[in-house]
Amino acid sequence: MRFLTGIVILLLLITSCGESKNQDAPVVTNIDSLVKFYPDSVDILVKHGNVLLERYDFDNALKEGAKAYRIEPNNVEARFLYALALNNRASRTATDVVTAQEHFKAVLRAQPKNTKALVALATTFSYMGDYDRSFQHINQALRIDKRYRDAYVLKGTNYLQLGKRDLAKSSYRTAIEQDPDFYEAYIFLGSLYQQENDPLSIEYFKSAVQLKPRSMDALYALAYGYQTLKMNSEAQRIYRKMITVEPEFVTSYFQQGYIKQFQQNPPDLDSAMFFYETTLQKEPTFSEAWHNLGLCYVAKGEKSKALQAFSKALKYNPEFTQAKEEAEKLR
Repeated sequence: MRFLTGIVILLLLITSCGESKNQDAPVVTNIDSLVKFYPDSVDILVKHGNVLLERYDFDNALKEGAKAYRIEPNNVEARFLYALALNNRASRTATDVVTAQEHFKAVLRAQPKNTKALVALATTFSYMGDYDRSFQHINQALRIDKRYRDAYVLKGTNYLQLGKRDLAKSSYRTAIEQDPDFYEAYIFLGSLYQQENDPLSIEYFKSAVQLKPRSMDALYALAYGYQTLKMNSEAQRIYRKMITVEPEFVTSYFQQGYIKQFQQNPPDLDSAMFFYETTLQKEPTFSEAWHNLGLCYVAKGEKSKALQAFSKALKYNPEFTQAKEEAEKLR
């Protein structure tokens, strides 16, 4: 499941491309297609790059930003796109962060009140572990716009990295107050409370589901949140709902098997085996399902079938220590 981790996500606003005055120009409304017709248009490259940022496709956004910046080195928006993509991609290096930092500073020389650029600059200091300077730029952004959501997000991220969980949660809650539709923040706050076995996690996951009723991330977070709190009936209800939304999401079958085997008293091994077998029909390499199926066979006294299941688990994950230990016991 894809949760937010220790970085801020900048959700950039996309302006419309506008209508062409050339009546003979092809009518294209999709920016992905438009960039193919006008591959050297800096305006279109920047808009397309920003769309790629929204999709978290930072590598391709970097290509668009780099091209636009090469064509127009004095274009502030092109420079900003290039720096954002460089600073956010997963494979960024320390040199990339320093380079992005210099570009953000240049953007701010041209646009001193650009809150996005201030928070982006603050992220570079966060990556470097210089939280004092990061907070300095965050607070500068908030003096310009005290309701700027992303400033509170990065503030929360910094506090979390510093081990100040209460302040982190407070900052994320403030971000939601500024933007009640901020789906990712509900997921992230829910995960923080879930780590503490706090039932409040459920309320945040429910809010995420309300915003995106068919999001598998939100549904899984809610189901697993219930499961963590041993609210098994509620968890199973959500897992069943997930199957109706996405029948191939195998974890929803696996977790129902887990509940039947390990969290139900007494265990319902036959039902657990049904769910594990369904999981394996859809994903034969799911080593944890093979391992748990093996444990079911052990409990039923079927040694040879248990060994076969543990062997399968080890085939797909040779480092699966528990499967090795269980197989050794039987031998």
